[in-house]
Amino acid sequence: MTEKIETGSVVTGKVTGIQPYGAFIALDENTQGLVHISEITHGYVKDINEHLKVGDEVNVKVLSIDENAGKIGLSIRATEEAPVQQAVAKPKKPRKRQAAAIVPEVEGQQGFNTLKDKLQEWIDQSQREDLIKK
Repeated sequence: MTEKIETGSVVTGKVTGIQPYGAFIALDENTQGLVHISEITHGYVKDINEHLKVGDEVNVKVLSIDENAGKIGLSIRATEEAPVQQAVAKPKKPRKRQAAAIVPEVEGQQGFNTLKDKLQEWIDQSQREDLIKK
């Protein structure tokens, strides 16, 4: 490949091709590398064509060099400062609860009981005259 390109260095290259998975960048006349779609920019990239086009000159950081396979991994994102994200509190989803009933104070009892345990008591309460609202 080339001796002057080292892992971690930042170089300028030219976009020579775009595929759905990344962009090919010519680093010099004989050397070309790939910027994976995840390394285009900070955040989600749906379509590389919205960020790059063939012929663009870009600064890239060399992430990896595989001499045996002849591949160079590049990143545009690593040359840019990460955007400052404001902390946004996501609304919490309510937790699922087991089937239980909140029982009003009746004759000194309070707390949680299963529906099966309380069903007959509720039937009896519903038939009591002193508890029926008029």
